[in-house]
Amino acid sequence: MSADQYQVVASTRQFTGHVISLRTDELRMSDGTVATREIVEHPGAVGVLALDDDDRVVLVNQYRHPVGRYLDELPAGLLDVAGEPAVLAAQRELKEETGLAAAEWYVLIDLFTSPGMTNEAIRIFLARGLSDAPGEPFVPEHEEITLTVSRVPLDEAVARALRGELTNAAAVAGVCAAAASRAGGWRDLRPADAPWSGRPRPTVD
Repeated sequence: MSADQYQVVASTRQFTGHVISLRTDELRMSDGTVATREIVEHPGAVGVLALDDDDRVVLVNQYRHPVGRYLDELPAGLLDVAGEPAVLAAQRELKEETGLAAAEWYVLIDLFTSPGMTNEAIRIFLARGLSDAPGEPFVPEHEEITLTVSRVPLDEAVARALRGELTNAAAVAGVCAAAASRAGGWRDLRPADAPWSGRPRPTVD
């Protein structure tokens, strides 16, 4: 089926924040009726499934205020530099959050995080050949001040997801995708610069 049958009749910006914005669209449905949809606009993000030579996943643990708890996550960050290739953003985030660099980069999986309410999309990269990143260390601020880094065997990370102990959506998707790709000999990986049709486009008012 084609999305062309859904036409935006009117669109209103309700809120513009530091990271996200909210708009309401009046959307004509396939039967001709019109309904209101609230949409959170997001710049998009990248995540890194960094896997060392012992098949351990690098996880960061940090406080997430909307859910009021610390979560184990993949190193990740916003696509907030205009025109920056996603893989460069991922490399920067890996260095800032873990102090690591990687010799090999591949696209592991692309996700729409919650397409019923937001255009947020995240591309998760697989990074191999880990080493200490050169240059000055990143100076953390805000929640990153209490961020910690650990390494967990990939199979244990998958088991933690299935037990409900690893609950960050990108982390769950990333570790499960990595385990599936590893079982297939990594043959389904895409190059780091593979096209990404789901990447959010900058909003123009």
